Amino acid sequence: MDDRRAPGRLEVIGGPMFAGKTTELVRRVDRARIAGREVLVVSHALDERHGPGRIASHTGLAVASRAVSRASEIPGHLRPGTVLVAVDEAQFLGLDLVDVVTDLADGGVDVVVAGLTVTFDGRPFEPLPSLMALAESVTRLTAVCTVCGRDAAYHVRLHGAPGREAASDALTTVAGYVGGAESYQARCRAHRAVHPPDRG
Repeated sequence: MDDRRAPGRLEVIGGPMFAGKTTELVRRVDRARIAGREVLVVSHALDERHGPGRIASHTGLAVASRAVSRASEIPGHLRPGTVLVAVDEAQFLGLDLVDVVTDLADGGVDVVVAGLTVTFDGRPFEPLPSLMALAESVTRLTAVCTVCGRDAAYHVRLHGAPGREAASDALTTVAGYVGGAESYQARCRAHRAVHPPDRG
């Protein structure tokens, strides 16, 4: 008898800010727990907008999480019998996350990853593009453009908002992205440019 564990799955939930990615992730975690499955929820250690060890959506849904500084720390938090790993704000963990979640899925764990697909200046935001290419299932969400109400595939950083320019360094990227509606807005393609306020 072959007692090797069957491979798991990789699922990706991607989109701009305010698209409901964390809401969808929490929904899947709740469903798994209702079914009696052992779940590990992971977030980045520097993202403490909702308190340490907790992820929360903009609509208020929340779940306890394990905070990690690097993707390589995730396997060390697995308990025996863990069948689902849910990773929020995947963009904070960088490209190392790709190998980590691939190994988990190959080893029989289902992995759901949520994160930003684009930077605030409208460029692909790794590791989401790479994860989407490898996933069995991709859920691509859009937000609502704050200017016209159309589907928004982008988000922009408002003038005067704190943060750094986009960079490939993961920690610099984290510093530039930890924020909410006070610093960012969802925008459609037509309105993705941020214009300085009119001084009259």
